[in-house]
Amino acid sequence: MRPHHAVVAALAILAMAAAVVAGGRVLQRGDDNVGVDKIEANADTVPSEPATSAIPQAMPAKPAVHSRAIDPEIVAPPQLPAEELERVEPRAPLGKLALAVPLKPKMPDDWKGTPLFQPVASAAGLIEAKGYSVAISGIDIIRQDETCSDDGKSWACGIRARTAFRAFLRGRAVICAVPPEGGRDLIAAECRIGKQDVGQWLVENGWARAAAGGRYVEAGDKARAAKKGIFAAAPNLSGLPPAPTPVVAAPTTQQILDPSATEATPPTDQPAPAQ
Repeated sequence: MRPHHAVVAALAILAMAAAVVAGGRVLQRGDDNVGVDKIEANADTVPSEPATSAIPQAMPAKPAVHSRAIDPEIVAPPQLPAEELERVEPRAPLGKLALAVPLKPKMPDDWKGTPLFQPVASAAGLIEAKGYSVAISGIDIIRQDETCSDDGKSWACGIRARTAFRAFLRGRAVICAVPPEGGRDLIAAECRIGKQDVGQWLVENGWARAAAGGRYVEAGDKARAAKKGIFAAAPNLSGLPPAPTPVVAAPTTQQILDPSATEATPPTDQPAPAQ
């Protein structure tokens, strides 16, 4: 830097410092004048009543101040022509949960089927499993104590039908159109094992009668004509060994002499109870 440049810079700095000092003095004098004016104004507004007066003075009403003071002449909604606006239908709800109406309970036509594991057949067409008692619909169930006659011979066709039905089930899961929760009441429902209709199998094999006006009537007529199941002849039991004859113990001498001692006297092959 040249010498004359340094001199000019020093003079400029000194001039700025002098201007700052002069400005500060002017501001200080202005503040002093303002303070004196305030004191004189307060002295003129002193109330004439004594300071110990307990009468409250009425306060002037304050103007109402709105939180948002908007001048309608300055801020106003835009003017839109009516022909540009179009009313449209509201969109459909995204799901049933958005609706304010309760959901309808499922009816029998909506039941997809409930799997019943390890079913037990109490009769041909009666199933008990998982808390359900289901009667196959569309058939007349053959009770286990029912008997059938053929040429004057009576045979236990109900027990045979139940045995055949149990062999058909073989512990497989049965899908039935029942409500989601079971109950104590007997429910008439359609059931299937895989794609096999349980009621169709019972009727077409003669282990159940088709209900009047039902959908298994034709299958029942064919089973009756073919003499299947309960419509067949009585089973031939001649090849089976004879039933064992129950052994009756011979009465003892004491029982013969005193018939009243029949129940009190123990059998001869067991020792008398200790006294």
